[in-house]
Amino acid sequence: MSDHTMSDHTPTPKLVTEHSEEIPGYTYGTGEAAVSPLTLEDLERLKAVVGLTPDDEQALIEAARVLADQADDMVTAYRKRLGELPFMRAYSGYPDGTPNPAYGAASKPRFDRFIIDACTRPLDQDWLNYQHEIGLRHTRDKKNKTDHADSLDHIPMRYLLAFTAVVIATARDYLAAGGASAEQVDRMHAAFTKSVMLHVTVWTRPYVAAADW
Repeated sequence: MSDHTMSDHTPTPKLVTEHSEEIPGYTYGTGEAAVSPLTLEDLERLKAVVGLTPDDEQALIEAARVLADQADDMVTAYRKRLGELPFMRAYSGYPDGTPNPAYGAASKPRFDRFIIDACTRPLDQDWLNYQHEIGLRHTRDKKNKTDHADSLDHIPMRYLLAFTAVVIATARDYLAAGGASAEQVDRMHAAFTKSVMLHVTVWTRPYVAAADW
C-alpha cells in the first residue's frame, strides 16, 4: 500500500466498526448534529451531478467490507502525509504547530468512521445533517469545540478540497488489498470517488454564502 505495507496493519478499533454510537463527539443521527440547510431535493441533484448510481451504491457496500478493517490505517497514512507539511500541522496540533496528541487521539475514531460511513450510510436527512456538522467542525463555527482542543480555529477550504485528491487516489491500494479483481477494484474505486466527492461538496456549504454555493 501507499506509504506502508500490510505488515504495518493496525485493525480498526471495534469502537469504530461495531460501537460507533459510543465514539465521543460522533453525533450521527442524533439531535446534537447540526440541521443542514440543504434539502433532499438538493441532495438528489448533487447525486445526479456526481453520477452516483444504484450500481455504485452496491459497489460501496462491497468496498466497505474491504475498507472497514483498514480505516485506521488509512487515517494514519493521511495524517502522516499532512504532518510532513509544516504549514498544515497547526490545524491538528497546537496553534504553533507542535503536536497535540490528545486532540489527534480524540478525533481519530470519528475520522476512521468516515471511511465506513462513506460506503454504508443511506443518503437521507440524517446524512445531510451530519455532513453539515462535519463541515462546521472545519470552520470557525465549530472547529475545536467538540474536543475542547487548543488548535487553529479554521481549516481553509482550499486545503479541504485539495486533500480530497489524496483520500481518493490512495483508496485504490486499500481496495486492492482485499484480493478483488482489477475490474472489481476499478468499480469500487469509482464508487468511492463519487461518494467522497459528494461528502466533501456538502462539507463546503458552511464556508460559502447560500447564494454562491
